[in-house]
Amino acid sequence: MNVLVFGGTGFVGLNIAAALLARGHAVTLFDRAGLPPTAQRAFMGHADRLTVTTGDILDRAAVEDVIAGGFDSIVLGAAITAGAERDAADPETILQVNLLAQTPILVAARRHGIRRVINLSSAGAYGETAFRHALLDEELPCDPVSLYAITKFASEKVAARLAALWTFDIISVRLSAVFGPWERATGVRDTLSPPMQILAAMQQDRTALLPRPGVRDWVYATDVADALVLLIEAAKPRHRLYNISNGTPFAALQWGQQLAALNPGFVCRLAENGETPTIDLHSEIDRAPLSVTRLDHEYHWRARFGCADSAADLSHWSARHHEGK
Repeated sequence: MNVLVFGGTGFVGLNIAAALLARGHAVTLFDRAGLPPTAQRAFMGHADRLTVTTGDILDRAAVEDVIAGGFDSIVLGAAITAGAERDAADPETILQVNLLAQTPILVAARRHGIRRVINLSSAGAYGETAFRHALLDEELPCDPVSLYAITKFASEKVAARLAALWTFDIISVRLSAVFGPWERATGVRDTLSPPMQILAAMQQDRTALLPRPGVRDWVYATDVADALVLLIEAAKPRHRLYNISNGTPFAALQWGQQLAALNPGFVCRLAENGETPTIDLHSEIDRAPLSVTRLDHEYHWRARFGCADSAADLSHWSARHHEGK
C-alpha cells in the first residue's frame, strides 16, 4: 500500500513509518520538520519507498497537493501536546493544529478516494473520567479538561460524524502514554515522556528523581506502530474507536530501575524529603489504564514490550542511534 502520515517526522510517526516500511509498504511523511539524521540512516535501505514532504498542516493548498498524489490510507498524527502554560498562552494555535486542520484533510481524503483514515487520538480524551474508573474502555463517557484532551475528543466525534454521513472509513485510536525510539524535543510536545526523561538523565550522568512511582499503562512506540499497521491493513474493522495500550501497567520508577540495572552507575529513585524531583510525571495522581479488550478480541493484538523489555530495547536503541539526535 501507499500510506501518507501527517506529523510523520514526529517520534510516533517515525515508528509508524518504520513498521510500514518493514512490511513492504510505501510511505510519505508530511511534516514541518525534516527527517532527523538517525531516521535518515535507519531508513536508507527503504529510500525507494520513502518520501518526505515538508509542509504545514494548516496550509490547505499543501495538504490538498500531497493528498492528490494518491494514497490508500492516511494517518492523521499531527498535534500539539500542550500543557497548561501553552493552553493559556496560545489556545488558538492548539485548536487550529489539533482540530481545525482535520476537516480539510478528511474532505480531501474523501475527494481523492482514500480507502481509510486513521485519526490518532489520546487517552487524554477520557479527561476526569480516567480518575473515576478502574479500567477505561471505549464506551465510557469522557470528561476532557485540557485543550489537548478537548481537541482530541472533539476530533474523534468529528471523524465519527463525517464517517457516518459520508459512509467513509475513518477510525480513531486512543493512544496511552507513549514512549520510545526517536522521541525528542520538537517544540510540539511540552514535556518528554517520563521514561525518556529518565533515559536523558542517564545520558547526562544525572540521578533521576521521581516524586512518586508513577504507575501507568506506558506503551512502547514500537507496539503502537504495530497496532496501527494492523488497523491500516485490516479488511474491515468492526469499530470506529480503539484503545492502544500496554495492557499491563508498571511504574516509571520500576522502568528507571530496570534501565539502571543495565547501565551501572546510573541511579533512579524516589526523591527524598527536601529534594526536588527531576522527572515530570505529567499529573499529580495516576489515572486508570486503558482496556485493550477490543483490539485483543478482534485481532488478538497485545503489546510485546513490557517494563523490562522496553527498558532494554530503548537502552540499546539509544546507544546505536547516538541518543536519537
